[in-house]
Amino acid sequence: MRIGLTYDLRSEYRALGFAEEEVAEFDREETIEAIERTLQGLGHQTERIGNLRRLVERLAAGRRWDLVFNIAEGLYGMGREAQVPALLDAYQIPYTFSDPLVLSLTLHKAMAKRVVRDARIPTAPFAVVEFPEEAAQVRFRGPYFVKPVAEGTGKGVTARSVVRKRKDLVEICGRLIRDYRQPALVEAFLPGREFTVGLVGTGREARVIATVEVLLLAGAEEAVYSFYNKEHFEELVRYRRVTPREDPLIGEVERVALEAWRVLGCRDAGRLDVRCDRRGRPCFLEVNPLAGLHPEHSDLPILCRLAGVSYERLISGVLESAGRRIDEASGAARGDAGRDRP
Repeated sequence: MRIGLTYDLRSEYRALGFAEEEVAEFDREETIEAIERTLQGLGHQTERIGNLRRLVERLAAGRRWDLVFNIAEGLYGMGREAQVPALLDAYQIPYTFSDPLVLSLTLHKAMAKRVVRDARIPTAPFAVVEFPEEAAQVRFRGPYFVKPVAEGTGKGVTARSVVRKRKDLVEICGRLIRDYRQPALVEAFLPGREFTVGLVGTGREARVIATVEVLLLAGAEEAVYSFYNKEHFEELVRYRRVTPREDPLIGEVERVALEAWRVLGCRDAGRLDVRCDRRGRPCFLEVNPLAGLHPEHSDLPILCRLAGVSYERLISGVLESAGRRIDEASGAARGDAGRDRP
């Protein structure tokens, strides 16, 4: 296949003057190299496209691909992750990972939690605070966990995200609303064990690759898998693979993750975070349907490696899942062509 690669390169935005945290979700050059090398090793031709603007230019020039391997995060707005897929849909070009609806839904963590809650999948009580004074109206008891409603990579999550006293909510929410120019999500703080679950596949064919427990080491910001802890994970975090055979709780963790993945409509591969409440019950935290793919530093490849799944096998699994959609679309097109038309 001819596969195009869409992505946002961290170094390009840094050269334009963007701050380090602003580009934290974007990819390093070595990630693009690893994906491209793997795709070529699987027998495919590749073409680097780049970000949304570069994609617009290529499409306008008449370029087309059999498939686009999309990991572009986008830059502006709540629908930023959906912009590249929406454009590819308009041109009927297939692509990897989730569609515009799912990417918009899951980026807004409260919207995703509403869908999950409606499906009776456990998730912590929560409220969306659009103006600081609304924080005083949060109805459930603390302690609380506060973060921006639509950021990834732990952006906006620090040791101050755990709020013990209700009177502090207004100040903490106000700071996040001001700094990130979006509402704050206030959740009941879950004090139990934290896990991240890797998944591959779509719908009924989706399956868990592996589950790892996130363990914070000495020197880490306490009680939170924060931006700082993630950026310095080599020294501050230990990922411990856990299986249902070793620990019955993991079976329930993986059930919650798989149900949420399917209910939200996520595709191909990604990562879902689960944390336990004070009773030890696993609860949905959030999902990353565009999980990082740096072969050494990103959580999804890390947990694959701990489970004995190679980077090549991970990328191959993504292509296999996306390929089924291409085959189904081709079959539907052939069926339409064979019908009598009025």
